[in-house]
Amino acid sequence: MRGQTAIITGSSRGIGRTSAEELAKRGVNIVVVDLDETVAKNAAQEIRDKFGVETLGVKADVSKADDVKVLFDEAVKKFEKIEILVNNAGITRDNLLIRMKDEEWDAVLNINLKGAFLCCREAVKVMSKNKYGRIINIASVVAFIGNPGQVNYSASKAGLVALTKTLAKEYASRGITVNAVAPGFIQTAMTDKLPEKVKEEMLRMIPLSRFGTTEDVANAIIFLALPESGYITGQVIHVNGGMYM
Repeated sequence: MRGQTAIITGSSRGIGRTSAEELAKRGVNIVVVDLDETVAKNAAQEIRDKFGVETLGVKADVSKADDVKVLFDEAVKKFEKIEILVNNAGITRDNLLIRMKDEEWDAVLNINLKGAFLCCREAVKVMSKNKYGRIINIASVVAFIGNPGQVNYSASKAGLVALTKTLAKEYASRGITVNAVAPGFIQTAMTDKLPEKVKEEMLRMIPLSRFGTTEDVANAIIFLALPESGYITGQVIHVNGGMYM
């Protein structure tokens, strides 16, 4: 993987940041993407200083086509090729269906699903030229089991699974694999906001009796990004401690 380049959305913290660092350990150049330009550039600098790879920090709202185009243009200008895309950017706007506002639905679908669509659309243009690519979409266990109060989030992640499978069929002939990783309950800043009662209920559902770490998810992402994983496409790897089987 040394010398390859990866674009990872939402990579200044959480699963995205850990994945960026694990890829950087293996000599992969990293494009950090965040809504905040300063945060993106600082994270990119920290990864470069720590692992000695080339990095680029880019401000982009993945729900906006113009931002995504600029992101890929800048990445290609600096690195020429993009071998790996990790669609990790995601948000929650939880509410029961009857109380959910249009803007809560739209915000989650736009970032979580449309954002991945826009990034994939740009990525396959670059990857097709080189007859090689690894696209990894970050889904969720709730795409498969649902979760009260998350009708928007669950729908966005289920849509991402369908996008993954369809895109895998469309671009297999061009050497591009498209897979998804579906985390369960992972300890991140986003999940830390959940009430303790909810966390206790979730823990009881996990056979391995612990919450996942960002490293657990990053390991699955690394596996799918490897050149040796070239015969795996259209699949979902579940990283949930047995919460869903």
